[in-house]
Amino acid sequence: MPFMQTTDATSLFYSDWGEGKAAVFAHAWALNSDMWAYQIPDLTDAGLRCVTYDRRGHGRSDRPRDGYDYDTLADDLASLIELLDLHEITLIGHSLGCSEIIRYLSRHGDTRVERLVLLAPTTPKLRKSIDNPDGLDETLLAASAKLLRTDVPQWCADNAPPFFGRTPVSPGLTDWVIRQIVDTQPKVLLDTATIFTTADFRAELPSIRVPTLVLHGDADASAPIKLTGEKTAALIPGSRLVVYNGSGHGLYAADHERVNADILTFARAGVDACTAAL
Repeated sequence: MPFMQTTDATSLFYSDWGEGKAAVFAHAWALNSDMWAYQIPDLTDAGLRCVTYDRRGHGRSDRPRDGYDYDTLADDLASLIELLDLHEITLIGHSLGCSEIIRYLSRHGDTRVERLVLLAPTTPKLRKSIDNPDGLDETLLAASAKLLRTDVPQWCADNAPPFFGRTPVSPGLTDWVIRQIVDTQPKVLLDTATIFTTADFRAELPSIRVPTLVLHGDADASAPIKLTGEKTAALIPGSRLVVYNGSGHGLYAADHERVNADILTFARAGVDACTAAL
């Protein structure tokens, strides 16, 4: 299995599938690169090179005691891109992975990046504040963190029912997602939950200059579309928001056929062609 070393000597697992223009995937909070299992076959068959990796603290990567901040995570992504000398990349993120990608662009620029696909982003800002009055209430976030600290399986049981929205999925698919979360250390879950619930990307999103596609379910309970997807698309110049009716946060798996088709149309032809095809 291939591993890479970051600038602070953290070992990260990555996979590299197929040939052609590169698509680099940043996974969601609490999960690992296996979450993209239902994207890789279709996208490699269509002629894309698919690169995935386990974020520090997740999956097969090292579990260092620190580095769970967006600057470090973005630098880890940059190290992988530089190691493989990737150019003309389609960056694809889900949930927290979208934020990681945006911070990568802020810190490292877009010279290697051709376009972005953001699935169910948690940007621009989740936490409620005076200037973000429709955000998530602090008491709700504190209760979630408390349960993560004491009983991760129960946290999963409480949050699993709405994860896929109204899209029917097998019990096995739900268990597959839960296993990834339970296998992640609670300290890592708590540290990364803190950054994605407190971060504010409102100043960074308008600086994005590459074509961007936002895919979001209107039944997303984890990142409600009006708080996240709609605002994210509005802040990124020229971006397009595609709404999946009835889909939840787990659209990457539950709705993978449609997600894959939308990614491929966008990666091949760009924003205008993607819009015309939808």
